[in-house]
Amino acid sequence: MAKVRTTLTIDPEVLRAVKVRAARLGKGDSDVIEEALRRDLGFDLLDRLWAANDLPEDEAMALALEAQHATRG
Repeated sequence: MAKVRTTLTIDPEVLRAVKVRAARLGKGDSDVIEEALRRDLGFDLLDRLWAANDLPEDEAMALALEAQHATRG
């Protein structure tokens, strides 16, 4: 996956914690920040759900539509 460079303004204490965690894990600061953001945004959950999905696309779509109609009731 391609990465995009960005600039962040964060609390120095948070940056220190990122650097300590990165050093302990043998990773870069950017990796630690991205992993935390993915976790907080629920990306890891979505990845696990997609990996566990064994429904054919048409069945998954039918389930999704059924759930959508049930919540609109």
